[in-house]
Amino acid sequence: MSTTSSLRTIALGASIVAALALSGCSASGSSDAATDDGALQTVTEGKFTIATGEPAYSPWVENDDPESGEGFEAAVAYAVAEELGFDKDDVVWIRTPFDTVIAPGPKDFDVNIQQFSANEDREKAVDFSSPYFETTQGIVSVEGSPAADAESLADLKDVKIGVAAGSTSIAAVKEAVGVDPAIFNSNEDTVQALIAGNIDALVTDLPTAFYNANAVLDDGVLVGQFESSEGGDELSFLLENDSPLTEPVSKAVDALREDGTLDTLAEKWLADNAGAKVLS
Repeated sequence: MSTTSSLRTIALGASIVAALALSGCSASGSSDAATDDGALQTVTEGKFTIATGEPAYSPWVENDDPESGEGFEAAVAYAVAEELGFDKDDVVWIRTPFDTVIAPGPKDFDVNIQQFSANEDREKAVDFSSPYFETTQGIVSVEGSPAADAESLADLKDVKIGVAAGSTSIAAVKEAVGVDPAIFNSNEDTVQALIAGNIDALVTDLPTAFYNANAVLDDGVLVGQFESSEGGDELSFLLENDSPLTEPVSKAVDALREDGTLDTLAEKWLADNAGAKVLS
């Protein structure tokens, strides 16, 4: 599905000046994005530190190798770094858990990218940039499962659904289906639970659902997707609360949306989601 259907309605910020001198200091505790000489403040001088999950999954990061720039989020991260004035050699990747970084306190990264979406509770603890992609929730099952032939959300009420801890899929399943899902430590654990028959279906963001159904599971079935009003996510960079980098990163994302870069990267790395039926 198109990444632009609602994102283009978001006000576009001014482009970041690419020719920034690169001498920074810790971003924590400062209200300004730049030092006196105009350089962006980063956690490591002259570097842009980006965090992602461990492991990081396709189609967001290919082969668990974000340094390659392969995969949608890896490519978006490098595009934002370039928009901010950082060369590829100045980008440093680190790994973090998904759920524990959504908590107050100092961060050892400048931005974190691993399918985060903002909500009221999360915004009390951390900052989020402008969204770089919008997605709904997808339902994945396997052939022979009682969930595989579901035609409506009501058909999912009597099946066991699994989700990853800390994900917005938890609330989406509760609100859209009206059941409490089984919660697993990670997307990988949820897939393994489906393979083992411990759950009948899993719910995750739609691009990951496509990948699980078509590339991970031998007999995977993409059951469908929720309506956009039921658990739709606007994926954004996560930053430390009150980070001075939130505004410049948001402006960089907005500039990449305006010039078509985000659409181009989505077309390259993400499956065509239009074929997933909408369950209501």
